[in-house]
Amino acid sequence: MTGGVEVVGTAQQQAWMARVLPPVERLEAGMWSVPVPIPDNPLRYTLAYLIPADDGVVVVDPGWDSPEGWSALEAGLTAAGARAEDVVGIVATHIHPDHHGLSGRLAERSGAWIAMHPEEAATLPERGSPVGRSDTMAGWLCGCGASEPEIDELTGPQAWRADLEHMARPDVLLADGDPLPITGRRVTAVWTPGHTPGHICLLETDARVMLTGDHVLPRITPNIGMTPHQSDSPALATFLDSLDKVARQDEELGGLTALPAHEYRFRGLAARARALQAHHAERCAELLDIVREAGRPTMWEVTAKLTWSRPWDEVGRMRIGALAETASHVRYLADRGLLVCDGDPLMGAPQGDETVTVRAVA
Repeated sequence: MTGGVEVVGTAQQQAWMARVLPPVERLEAGMWSVPVPIPDNPLRYTLAYLIPADDGVVVVDPGWDSPEGWSALEAGLTAAGARAEDVVGIVATHIHPDHHGLSGRLAERSGAWIAMHPEEAATLPERGSPVGRSDTMAGWLCGCGASEPEIDELTGPQAWRADLEHMARPDVLLADGDPLPITGRRVTAVWTPGHTPGHICLLETDARVMLTGDHVLPRITPNIGMTPHQSDSPALATFLDSLDKVARQDEELGGLTALPAHEYRFRGLAARARALQAHHAERCAELLDIVREAGRPTMWEVTAKLTWSRPWDEVGRMRIGALAETASHVRYLADRGLLVCDGDPLMGAPQGDETVTVRAVA
């Protein structure tokens, strides 16, 4: 046990450390975990979950839409004694393609309903040309202080991905506390905004398990970012509140087994939630130190000076995610009177200025 977190998915942890796919496994209350590979991604796989009910199987986060992903999902269903045609429902904890990508294909094959939170459904990309969104993103990057070569690299035609334009829309909307429309067991949605506006976890009280999606992972920290394409809700503040929410449920229910969408199963959900809150407190302190030292840096300059998992010049395409996370922390600190942002960190600089800048409150 490390930091109050006890790994219970030992085979999953061993596979993670060996950089291979973990096995398909039967879990508490007859659930199954199924690793679905993510092509060319350091996360390597998404853990889809199968929830058997009296009327069929529900698949949570079926994974990335690729031939390898579909084969892995079918193999997992076979191991559980089911077929795609036995699936009656699909739940997306959120719409990122490593979670929601295969939902449409699986629904077409099975006739299953697709469910997600209303706030998540509202963020689904509109079908059609990406030009408008690319222009908005380019304007945001420019306003934050990125150079023209960096903007071209991050928003050019090669940056557009068609798979994000045709994501399946939901048939069922799950608000906080709503049960899944299945018979024979009660699984309820827990709204946990932050990583995305409509992220949900799934709680089965009888089995004392919570499917945590990307909200709480055993080792890594989910991206908590804000961009012009997202809701203007304060992502970091809502994420911290959502961590309180799941921590209370873990404590009130005497300890839950967390079934995350990446890495491995664990217990100690409350302890891990508190550790994530502490991480973001440290991140805010680091950001304030950078701003005080720099005087009046641009958003891009602050982002480049923060500590990331790799050197800034190796972050690559993830620079947009890094800037989005910086924006969420700037918004959080500005809302608490610790920073002043000259310009909107999500919309651009004030008229007459070239870039958004931030400064510490004396």
